[in-house]
Amino acid sequence: MGKLFGTDGIRGVVNAGLDGDLAYKVGLAAATVLAKKKGSKPLVTIGKDTRISGDLLKGSLISGLCTAGADVLDLGTLPTPGVAWVTVDEEADAGIVISASHNPFEHNGIKIFNGKGFKLSDELEEKIEDIVLFGSNNVPMKTGADIGKVSYAAPKASEDYIDHLESTIDSTLGGLRILVDCANGAASATAARLFDRFSKLRTDVINADPDGVNINDHCGSTHMDALSAMVKAGHYDIGIAFDGDADRCLAVDELGNLIDGDQIMAACGLDMKAKGQLPGDTVVATVMSNLGFHVYAGEHGVNLECTDVGDRNVLERMVEKGYRLGGEQSGHMIFLDHATTGDGQLTALKLLALMKESGKKASQVFSACPRYPQVLINIPVADNDVKKAAMASPLLAQAVQREEEALSGEGRVLVRPSGTEALMRVMVEARSEERAQETAQRLADLISNL
Repeated sequence: MGKLFGTDGIRGVVNAGLDGDLAYKVGLAAATVLAKKKGSKPLVTIGKDTRISGDLLKGSLISGLCTAGADVLDLGTLPTPGVAWVTVDEEADAGIVISASHNPFEHNGIKIFNGKGFKLSDELEEKIEDIVLFGSNNVPMKTGADIGKVSYAAPKASEDYIDHLESTIDSTLGGLRILVDCANGAASATAARLFDRFSKLRTDVINADPDGVNINDHCGSTHMDALSAMVKAGHYDIGIAFDGDADRCLAVDELGNLIDGDQIMAACGLDMKAKGQLPGDTVVATVMSNLGFHVYAGEHGVNLECTDVGDRNVLERMVEKGYRLGGEQSGHMIFLDHATTGDGQLTALKLLALMKESGKKASQVFSACPRYPQVLINIPVADNDVKKAAMASPLLAQAVQREEEALSGEGRVLVRPSGTEALMRVMVEARSEERAQETAQRLADLISNL
């Protein structure tokens, strides 16, 4: 990858690294690359989450797209997977999402999908990047009828997307009572309408009043404590939480215990295997998946293939080998029969349908997959050069090897740079939390002093 695109598009603090000028150039470059690939005027969908900076960046992106001759279909506020789905449904050439997912409101990002709803290839991202960084002044501006135009499909697009989600399960979900946390993000525009389609499902929604700055603010899938307390106090069957762009889903059971992505994949994978819907009896996860998931999968005849961190890597493996279920511990779940990217609301429907079909409580369905104590420490670093230096350090490599040997096969160590933030991450699993914490802290201290 180059200097702009990370593992999940372009990210930054708005007007402190990511600004309207950069967004204009990205739009200009994307339209130019897409037009060359198509050989004619491209159509690009564009959607956003609820951040205050979303309109600023959207306006600049649209200006760049139209200047270079692309038509734009404005989808308004819509979850990331909704933009991907509408892009395919409308037979557009690409889709753009303006979101920084689970990050605080002052951050934002630009993510581009191809016409099939998948993230752009490295090759196309590099072509866009080259124009943005070195050639934007040489892109010819269209004139006359060749200038792109904007059309608006916000209400219809979201309804079509909700129709699609509703069609992915065959259940009334009757008898369940759920609490849904929209993170004051993109799900605020769709979740209540989606769950209301199931007339026998009793749904209460919280954190669905976005004001531009409260997205992910002590709510949603990165802040589960309040949801947990409310589920227990309100005697709900399950609590569901999305992140800012609703491509993630985590949950809490009726006792208030966290249900993470590994446990969702374990339960759904086992169900799909029993129904003959799991090719190769395989689920694709990442190296961050808990050791307990590995043990549980092996005991139940499910193969677990692990990729590097990032739903992009999970998806690539799934497409390459024909697998249908994959995801991340953090809540990105990809049900490839229904979606081309992680979809939090789709995941919620799948786990609710599984609960309803089993007739069991959430704690019985999802806690069967054990969770080994896991400690994750984030170490702030100055920039990507520091990340690269840390990963190349012989001292760090030797320390990791020593710690792994000391765990004697009853735990594991993972040290990696964040793909979206100025952080190094140390993750340790062990049979006891104390052992995991001590091991992780030693490695974190070493990284801090490199």
